Amino acid sequence: MARVKAGAAANPAPPTVQRVRLRFAKRGRLRFLSHRDIARSFERAVRRAGVPVSHSHGFSPHPRLSWVGAAPTGAASEAEYVEMGLTREVDPELLREALDRALPEGLDVLAAAVAEPPALADRIDAARWRLEVRGVSHAEVVRAVTAFLEQDSVIVTRVTPSGRKEVDVRAALVSLAVEPQVSGDVADHAPADPAASPDPTAGCAILTAVVRQTTPTVRPDDVLGALNVVADLTPPVPVTATRMAQGLLDDGGDLVDPLGSAPVTRGRPGTS
Repeated sequence: MARVKAGAAANPAPPTVQRVRLRFAKRGRLRFLSHRDIARSFERAVRRAGVPVSHSHGFSPHPRLSWVGAAPTGAASEAEYVEMGLTREVDPELLREALDRALPEGLDVLAAAVAEPPALADRIDAARWRLEVRGVSHAEVVRAVTAFLEQDSVIVTRVTPSGRKEVDVRAALVSLAVEPQVSGDVADHAPADPAASPDPTAGCAILTAVVRQTTPTVRPDDVLGALNVVADLTPPVPVTATRMAQGLLDDGGDLVDPLGSAPVTRGRPGTS
C-alpha cells in the first residue's frame, strides 16, 4: 500500500469556487428541532439534491456549511441563515429550489444569493422577534411593557451548563411594542387545544421586539422573564416566539437584509 507523504492531505478535496448564502424558515412542528438536527437535515438535503458542495480536507471530510446565530430550540423563524461553499458555480435560484424540494416541510428555503464581502456574521447585529402572549389580557401586557420601558436596566438570571449568568435585557432591546388590539384577536390566536390553557379565551397580545446581538444573546424567554421582573407578568401557557428578521440596524431602527435585498417570502406558508 502506498504511503501518504508527510504533510499531504489524506483526502484532497476540490477547491471552493463559489459561496452562496441562503435564508430559510423553521416552521410548525420543526421549530422544536435542535440546531444539530437542522444541520443534519441540510447535509442530507445537499446529498439528495446533488449540490456540488465543498468538503473539508482530511480523513473525515464534512460539507462546508457555515451557520450564523441559530434560533433557540422551540422558537420558529423566518430568518435563519447558512452559507455553503461550492466546487462549481451554480445559479442561486436553482440551488434554492433544489434544496427546498429536498428538505422536509417546515424547513423552507426562502432566498439565495452569491456571497459577497463583508462576511455573513458582519451583516447581522440585531433581530426582530414576534411574541404571541396568550392567556393574559392585552391591557395587562401593555402595562408590563410600559413598566419595562421606563427602566434603565432589567436584569434576569439565566441558568446555563456553566452556571448562572445575569443578563441585562433592557440594554439589549432596541424597541419593544405591543401590536394594537383588533376585534377577533382572542379567537384568532387561542390555542387549538383548549386543554392547553386553563382559560384560553382570557386574552392574547402580540409583542414585537428588536434585540441587539449581545454576549450572551438575549432570547425571547429572557424578554418574558424581564416582564415578569418588572410587572409580575406570567402567561399561563407557553409564549409562541418567531424570529421575523435578522440584519444590520439602520438609522431608522429597521433591519437591512443580509442577502443584500429586501426580504422575500417564498415557499410554503408558515404554520408556527
